Amino acid sequence: MTYLMTLSPDFNTKFLPGWFVFNTWLQKKLNQHIHLEIYNDFRTQRDAITADKVDIIYANPYDASMLVRERGFVPVTKPIGRADEAIVATAADGPYRKLEDLRPGTRIASTDDPDVHTIGMILLEPADLNVENVLIERYDNYVVIVKKLLNGEADAGFFLAEMFNELSASTRSRLKVLMQSRIYVVHHALLVGPRFADHQEAMRDALTAMTEEPRTARILSDMGIKGWDVLDDEATEFMIDLMDTLV
Repeated sequence: MTYLMTLSPDFNTKFLPGWFVFNTWLQKKLNQHIHLEIYNDFRTQRDAITADKVDIIYANPYDASMLVRERGFVPVTKPIGRADEAIVATAADGPYRKLEDLRPGTRIASTDDPDVHTIGMILLEPADLNVENVLIERYDNYVVIVKKLLNGEADAGFFLAEMFNELSASTRSRLKVLMQSRIYVVHHALLVGPRFADHQEAMRDALTAMTEEPRTARILSDMGIKGWDVLDDEATEFMIDLMDTLV
């Protein structure tokens, strides 16, 4: 049997080669056939999940709620030291110096990344802004959001903090951070579905030991991950409850 693994579409594509190497290593480690499938957007990926095609997923915290509570997925690990935080940014040479300078009618550039969009909207609350009094435009990725801000086609944009910080120094210098979340306990998670659940423990043991060998530590580095921490049911439920509260 061949299992299917996929990644949340908000992952940094520069680490894609590392994920393919990881998938090859994982197949050999578990002696299982695993195909890594990359979906270009959240809608297509969710269609695959609904069709029960996905067995292993590196999921964003928003989708983790649906996967665990509706699709029977169980947690395996989470990346060490990597929380999902959101940033509200604007053009550095624009008129907005602080979040409260934003007014009703503000044009917000966002992506389909559900947790970043949710947290971003919460960050707007001190300015008395909400979905009813701002104009939201969705774009395919964060590079497009940067262009919209710099071209004056959007007043503010939502970014995954990790992605924002990986923009080039020259690009970041042309942007201004108005607000960043500090939630700390919201993070991506590696989950397995019902068909792969029998391999959960072996997979967890293999992943958490990756930092112990130079070869597998290099694989982690190529994925942009420091290492894996065990993710248990209690911690997962806490994060899901928090995401449900934020929504």
